[in-house]
Amino acid sequence: MTQTTEPAPAVGPPPEVEPDVLDVAAMPGGVPGAIEAILMVVDEPVSDIALATALEIPLPEVTDALRALVDDYDGRGFMLREVGGGWRIYSRPEYAAAVERFVLDGAQAKLSHASLETLAIIAYRQPISRGRVSAVRGVNVDGVVRTLLSRGLIEETGAESETGAVLYGTTGYFLERLGLRDLGELPALAPYLPAVETLDDLAEAGRS
Repeated sequence: MTQTTEPAPAVGPPPEVEPDVLDVAAMPGGVPGAIEAILMVVDEPVSDIALATALEIPLPEVTDALRALVDDYDGRGFMLREVGGGWRIYSRPEYAAAVERFVLDGAQAKLSHASLETLAIIAYRQPISRGRVSAVRGVNVDGVVRTLLSRGLIEETGAESETGAVLYGTTGYFLERLGLRDLGELPALAPYLPAVETLDDLAEAGRS
């Protein structure tokens, strides 16, 4: 009895695995829907470039979708705004009282008058040292500056070359809270604040 042997199967390279391709167009709502889903879970503004990278689509498609969403939200209780170098969904200012009552339950967490004054001086005269801010306000601002730092409204931006004093400026979070794209959108308050040269004189007088 002759025993036959089955030929061994040919061994070749493993089959190629299809790459995980993100098909945004096939999703419900397409590109605008995908962008909406991302914006609903972010804690800070997202740039159009970051959205295009995440969704693996050309930047112009993201830009068109963002503009379409802005128009689509017209007349709603929320809106899409470009703030602090990115995009984020906000409730409309017209509903601020209702939102504050729900979120805060009547408790207003506001900055003190001293903090607001200090923040305004830093915003309009940045980068600026604590000594110069103290010279304008006429009081020590160390505690106020610590408060503003802890709330993420200001940050250290460097040091003065002559004295080594720490310089402070506002943050992206500051722009976000005020609903500004950049510092150029600040109200025209700077002309009413002392010039840098005057701040130097005031600071020097305070040290003497």
